[in-house]
Amino acid sequence: MSMFVAALIFVVLLTVAIACLMWAIGAPWPIRDPAVLARTVIGRPGVTRLPKLASLAVAILALAAGILALSLADHTAGDWWLTLIGVLLAAIFFGRGALGYTEGWRARFSEQPFATLDRKNYSPLCIALGVGFLLLVIMRLI
Repeated sequence: MSMFVAALIFVVLLTVAIACLMWAIGAPWPIRDPAVLARTVIGRPGVTRLPKLASLAVAILALAAGILALSLADHTAGDWWLTLIGVLLAAIFFGRGALGYTEGWRARFSEQPFATLDRKNYSPLCIALGVGFLLLVIMRLI
């Protein structure tokens, strides 16, 4: 069961990593207009294009988190530090998901379509990833 949960997390994070890598190399996928893509992905007023270095950093971090999910499913790998990283990742994803529903976040990232997509897709996905990492940690401990 833990490998199934880890595989789901990995596929989601690999998809995010691939999209961010494409943006880091300048590919305007899936929206050809850079300003609309930036409003869809970042949602901060005044942003007209995706920052390439930040996109690359998110790609690397998303891939690393996905690999860590797979590592958490292997109960023979790592030690207490791997479990601790799983707890931290669960907290990070829960935190990002919860932030998406706060007024401060809404004010800072108010551009459409990001604001709507964040409320309906991005934040719930982060919460689901947090649940997934928490499940992996629990399954690792029992």
